[in-house]
Amino acid sequence: MADSAPLAMQDRGPTVLAVVVALVCVSTAFIVLRLISRVGVVKRVSHDDYAIVLAWLVAFGFSFSICYGTGVGLGRHEADVAPHDRESLKKAEYAFSVLYNPALMATKTSICLFYLTLSKNHPVFRWSTIATLAMVNVAGLALTILNILQCRPVGAAFDDPIKPTAKCIDIVTLYLSSSPVNIITDLAILFLPMPILTSMRLPRNEKLILIITFSFGAFVAVVDVVRIAYLESAALARLQNTSGSAASNAEYDYSWIASLSFMWSAVEVHVGIIVACVPGVKPLVSKVFPNLLGRIKQAGELTGNPFYGPGDAQWANLAPTAQSTSISAPPRPPTTASHLTANREDDMGMLDFLTTPDTTPVMLQHTQTAAATTGTTRPRTPSLTIFDFVNDTQAKSMVKLTNKQSYIPLALVTILFFLWGFAYGLLQVLNQQFQTIVGTSAGQAVALHSAYYAAYFFAPLTFGRYIFKKWGFKATFITGLCVYGVGTLVFWPSAVLASFPAFLVSNFIIGLGVATLETAGNPFISLCGPPEYAEVRLNVSQGVQAIGSVVSPILAKKVLFRSVLDAPSLIDVQWTYLGIALFDVCLALIFFYLPIPEASDDDLEEMAESRESVFRRKSAGLPVIYMTLIFGVFSQFCYVGGQESVATYFEQYVAYVKPTSDISPFDYQAVGHSVFAVGRFITAVAGLLIKPRRILFLLFIGAIVTSALAMSLDGYKGVAMIVLVLFFESGIFSLIFAISLRGLGKHSKTGSVFLTAATSGGAIIPAIMWPVASDHNVRYAFCVVVAIFAFGALMPIYLSISPAAKKQVDPVHSRRNSVLGAEMRPTTPYKANRIFSAVVRRKKTSSETTTSDLPTCEHVEREGAQSRCSCHANGRGGECSCRRDGPTDTEQWPG
Repeated sequence: MADSAPLAMQDRGPTVLAVVVALVCVSTAFIVLRLISRVGVVKRVSHDDYAIVLAWLVAFGFSFSICYGTGVGLGRHEADVAPHDRESLKKAEYAFSVLYNPALMATKTSICLFYLTLSKNHPVFRWSTIATLAMVNVAGLALTILNILQCRPVGAAFDDPIKPTAKCIDIVTLYLSSSPVNIITDLAILFLPMPILTSMRLPRNEKLILIITFSFGAFVAVVDVVRIAYLESAALARLQNTSGSAASNAEYDYSWIASLSFMWSAVEVHVGIIVACVPGVKPLVSKVFPNLLGRIKQAGELTGNPFYGPGDAQWANLAPTAQSTSISAPPRPPTTASHLTANREDDMGMLDFLTTPDTTPVMLQHTQTAAATTGTTRPRTPSLTIFDFVNDTQAKSMVKLTNKQSYIPLALVTILFFLWGFAYGLLQVLNQQFQTIVGTSAGQAVALHSAYYAAYFFAPLTFGRYIFKKWGFKATFITGLCVYGVGTLVFWPSAVLASFPAFLVSNFIIGLGVATLETAGNPFISLCGPPEYAEVRLNVSQGVQAIGSVVSPILAKKVLFRSVLDAPSLIDVQWTYLGIALFDVCLALIFFYLPIPEASDDDLEEMAESRESVFRRKSAGLPVIYMTLIFGVFSQFCYVGGQESVATYFEQYVAYVKPTSDISPFDYQAVGHSVFAVGRFITAVAGLLIKPRRILFLLFIGAIVTSALAMSLDGYKGVAMIVLVLFFESGIFSLIFAISLRGLGKHSKTGSVFLTAATSGGAIIPAIMWPVASDHNVRYAFCVVVAIFAFGALMPIYLSISPAAKKQVDPVHSRRNSVLGAEMRPTTPYKANRIFSAVVRRKKTSSETTTSDLPTCEHVEREGAQSRCSCHANGRGGECSCRRDGPTDTEQWPG
């Protein structure tokens, strides 16, 4: 009897039973209230209602299996489970594992179907919901089948111990591996309607209630994270106590360890059902307690609304009263009550369903009468279509911003540069840790690196280009952040399973996200502001990205991944990646509301037309802008390949040359990354004084020379050379990108797509360098780096020998601002003098054979978006003038 009390205290069964029963009762109450609201108040039952009832039925079944399991040993240690109860316990656990995913799938399906009824005027929201619905059902069906067939033969799932001839999947590992799908769909369901809710034309109290109502979905995501924590504990216990997936449950105390995971799984499903019912219950609450939600205020109170969303701007200029009239616009024809009734039945949208309903015939008649009375004077309100990404209220194009106006948008987008630099550093360290734990070969290590950069080829040329061209910069940023977040979550299965293929897929998806960000990020920095400073701006932002690449490896090596020494400890890294994923999603939501400027193809073409005579010149039979782009894509491919070859073999090179120092190769690489970051800022400053094509040429020459010296020097000299290679590499990427985009006009976005895809050279060149290093040594393998940099140098050589290319890429400081922002008064440009001379020569020649009555001859050439130079002459004389955002400089000559 002395030992019975401690063992009873360790029985988790009563706690699990109480929690599950309470949740069943609460979810049942919400289901009943929802059905009363839909049948009795709204008088409409839709597909989402049937789905939620199905979800409740399945949830009741798997909750019953948990409750039954607590009576036959669930929550107790395996040693305390009676032998005659073991088979019953196994059946209860099997029933739970099979019913969990269908219950979750039906709940999320109900929510998605509800969203689809609200998405008639929001195509992007509709297609995003359809994608989420497909993911929920495809993943749910696959996991359900896996749970049903968890053992071969199926009947072996009820055996304890499992027979040696049977093969079973560890169910806890399966749950933990599938957790990213749950989190991804939870976050999608939580955030998808928020842009619409915050942009609805509602007063503050009504909008606040709606946002809080839909925000209850956050509880489901939180519960899912807690559930994952308990699943992780169960998985770690399994790893510590058994090495075989087909071992007996008694070997790692399954009934005790997994009981809390089962309980939190029930919490997740029932909380999901409750949250799905909350919007449907609101009409009932509004009818029974009409004063509870507060009186609906007049629409004029939109001013000062703290939840003013991007779509609310379309209401800002509406007339404040119904008596306002417009002379230019015809009056709106009266609307009949029958027409309103028909619209009310056909357009049961979000506003009709979620706000306080007109539930009585008297109220409906009053609404119709009021609408008919004011129908002749009230202006037509625009349709509420706000989720299509490019609903910014800024009228000014990004290409027309001054230096001062572009500071804030540039700073916002530069945050993304830091993010993908941070991601690159984390992956680099984690790849090394993973290789050590799993024992990957050198070829597999190169494959992990190549998978990340291979994504740069696919993302820009497929969905990245489509989104960029159709919706612009903001949409591409949001998509890139979301894909990046998905990639970090996919790391979880690879950590749990210690699987090389899963880790390869994770690297590839993260690369897809970062490549999508770069597709829009680099051209945004290049085009946002005066064009003559494009190279300077991009080098500054890329310098911030390099800082992220410096900070993250040190943070990962010294803090985050310091204790990652074996497979169980690798699972702990998932919390770091969960934090990154949540940060990505929140940042994507923030970017939706930020006033990011855009540039249409027409804006870009107008900017290019300002130097039409220069950009339409040809080189080798092709327009010079296309020839420069071709060289730029090739040079970018070569440069990134060389850069990643150096980065991949940096530590091996340092270890090979064996400098007599206690500093580790990792510390030397940290120094190299710091020099790389500083080099980008130095390149930015140099861009204010030296032409970018000349800087590019010098950097390539420096990279070639230092790479060649690294092949022949040992010790500190060799280390110094490879660090200098990083210094000369630093500004090349930004210069190639910005120079290649100059003058492309409406093709600028397509050019950016090809330049970003050229970054895939980082997947190919290191793979070429690997067999060379294997056959000889890593120092000799730097001959590949020398050769690839030499090929990349063809672009600056072309820019130096082609007169048309020089004219194209050399910045024209038509609106030169000082670094401090002060305006410098422009002077008459050299080109205006050339025009003047050409006209004088022409008139001197023509004056010999023509009279003073000849018509005027005029030549016009535009140098910048805000400048115009013109010369005109006749037999009596002429003048040449240039106006550039200021006083007009004029030169005249006599006849």
